[in-house]
Amino acid sequence: MTTGAPTPVHPTPDRPGRPQQQPRRSRLRTFVPLGLAGWLVLEIWLLTLVAGASSGLVVFLLLVAGVVLGAVVIKRAGRRAFRNLNEALQRGTAPSRGGNGLMMLGGLLLMIPGLLSDAAGLLLLLPPVQTAVGAFAERRLRVAAATPGTLGDAFQQARIHRPDGKVVQGEVVRDER
Repeated sequence: MTTGAPTPVHPTPDRPGRPQQQPRRSRLRTFVPLGLAGWLVLEIWLLTLVAGASSGLVVFLLLVAGVVLGAVVIKRAGRRAFRNLNEALQRGTAPSRGGNGLMMLGGLLLMIPGLLSDAAGLLLLLPPVQTAVGAFAERRLRVAAATPGTLGDAFQQARIHRPDGKVVQGEVVRDER
């Protein structure tokens, strides 16, 4: 709720008497919504283009086929992932890395209505594309884990720290009377 009261000014320790500057909005927070809106407009335009070239029934059948195929792919990938996990647990080893996550993502993209998402989902079902995307994502995640202030650093930041930076060790003690 807006009260019309001015925002309080808190001086920073290094600049007494001067207000803190608002943090800059990241480019990702600016361009992701714009990219999603552009993708949505392009999907609708392609659907109307295909409907104009053939008929609305063809577009409807394409969308239904995408949902059915996506559901089958997700179910198959989930079964494969569960089977790999069970086999690894029986052997007592770590589960083998596979393209199950990317296959599920491909199935999800197939289920999303639209021709671009269907094309991206079909591409993710191809093993060479899965290998390339998996290697790229692994490199990016390795870099993100090494860079402070990124998603890879989130678990470190979630721990409780004292002001001097040391981790506070302890346990919860309940008084049960």
